[in-house]
Amino acid sequence: MNAINIKMNCKNYKLTLAIYLFVLFSSVSFAQDARFDSLLFKGMDQIYGIEFEAAQKTFDRVKKEYPNHPAGLFFESGITWWKILLDLNNEELDDLFYDQIDETIDFCDEILDSDPMNEDALFFKGGSLGFRGRLLAIREEWLSAALDGKDALPLIHNARSVNPDNPDLQLGFGIYNYYTAVIPTEFPMVKPFLWFLPPGDKELGLKQIENVAFNGKYAKYESMYFLAGVLDRHEKDYDGSLKFTKLLLEKFPNNPRFESLYARVFIRKNDWESGVKHFRVILEKCNAQQTGYINKYKREALYYVGVYEKNHYQREKTVKYLEECLKLSLQLEEDREEESGFTINCVLYLGMMYDANGEREKAIRNYEQVLDYNEHGNSHILAEKYLKEPYQF
Repeated sequence: MNAINIKMNCKNYKLTLAIYLFVLFSSVSFAQDARFDSLLFKGMDQIYGIEFEAAQKTFDRVKKEYPNHPAGLFFESGITWWKILLDLNNEELDDLFYDQIDETIDFCDEILDSDPMNEDALFFKGGSLGFRGRLLAIREEWLSAALDGKDALPLIHNARSVNPDNPDLQLGFGIYNYYTAVIPTEFPMVKPFLWFLPPGDKELGLKQIENVAFNGKYAKYESMYFLAGVLDRHEKDYDGSLKFTKLLLEKFPNNPRFESLYARVFIRKNDWESGVKHFRVILEKCNAQQTGYINKYKREALYYVGVYEKNHYQREKTVKYLEECLKLSLQLEEDREEESGFTINCVLYLGMMYDANGEREKAIRNYEQVLDYNEHGNSHILAEKYLKEPYQF
């Protein structure tokens, strides 16, 4: 079984992709002073750098010095969003995030009541709806997520009418153009939620987002992250994904989402040497308990390092890494109904290593366990094969 068949659970982000059409994270236009810009740049860098306590202090300062502007509230919710993003299986921060989003929307509504075309209020309300919609989609609250997306769309158009030359605004339209063209084909189940949207243009969308990645003021890093993800997942343009992920890592070397994506794309390119090199670094950071490098990243790193050792006939090292990976994976999936590909492959590969070590009884137990799990790739075929005849290097 090819290890690069490990995939994310698509179910959790099918509608998230649709809602992402309307996300305007950092797509803002400010007619403020240099101090204001300086604080926002500093705080956004701290969020992407996973320096959450420092970011909170920075945006507390924004709220204090600019109490009539929604930026402080919005980016404070951005801190919570990135905490959630680092571990989407943990829902403990969801209520706090929703409360922060509601507060930002209410704040923007007060501005729009007296100034319906206020550029900043339009941007931040649209961004808040987009953020909330993304989390609702991840939590599979589809109708609420779709309604947030629907409400965000006119805000984007109004913002463009206020300032059509804002380069950061192209992120919102680029995401819209890309996904309205891609989703109906790749995710048919989402189509009923998109009937009210005009058609998009995938190529135009990619160009718009790339323009922001290189020329944007506030949205450049989010644009790079978006491009790195879609070029990897949907376009299979791994070199393009690596280009943008590398730029992100040069700026934010200790962001585990950026770093794990970078390593994983090398694996997709079948460049295991480069990929595992970076996964070893991730593993070191996890073992050092560096901020953000939680067990989900450690499991992934252990898995790919273990498979690399397996492919290089290092039995003892393979068992070491995959046994640790399996133990961690079972802990992470304690409340899940189905086992992940990590768990299934670890059990299968460990059975193969036990066979190679002459531990036939242990190997048989593992193969039988694989057959009790759902099929993942060709896991059942291999387990049945090695039950009949021992695996050998």
